[in-house]
Amino acid sequence: MARARTILTTEKFKLTIERLCHQLVENHPRFEHTCIIGIQPRGIPLADRIVKRLRTMVKNPEFNYGKLDITFYRDDFRIRQTPLEASTTEMEFLVEDKNVILIDDVLYTGRTVQAALTAINHYGRPRKVELLALIDRRFNRHLPIQSDYTGMIVDALDEAYVKVEWEDIDGTDKIKLYPKKANT
Repeated sequence: MARARTILTTEKFKLTIERLCHQLVENHPRFEHTCIIGIQPRGIPLADRIVKRLRTMVKNPEFNYGKLDITFYRDDFRIRQTPLEASTTEMEFLVEDKNVILIDDVLYTGRTVQAALTAINHYGRPRKVELLALIDRRFNRHLPIQSDYTGMIVDALDEAYVKVEWEDIDGTDKIKLYPKKANT
């Protein structure tokens, strides 16, 4: 990859996650009739952290936590040059008449969220769906989708690539902006 610019360091990274948790608690004091769903694979490290922190902030929170694979709901899974590798969906509950909080690391075109909304329908009809994104890439949205909870807004050109690094996976919490994505 080309030379990256760090746009969020470890200290501010942790503060951003803390702020997002406080915003969730403001809108869902006990999380009654609520479920939190991380979008596989890149939304899971963020969802895990959010869920872990919420369980320490709220006494006996009443939410279910699931991990949703959207591979076969993507609009491009049949036209990609390399096959997509599916993750495991871990949802032992229905979303019927519940408030759903979808979590993903980066909101860009909106197509991942569209696929997640389609996949969620197989688990019932939610009362309400909210989106939490660590990074909102604001430009080049293909669909009219926006996050309800946003960690940071990044204005980046179409060729640019935002990479979220996680301490338990990459050795540090950091968000980097690359001028363009390398061919993999």
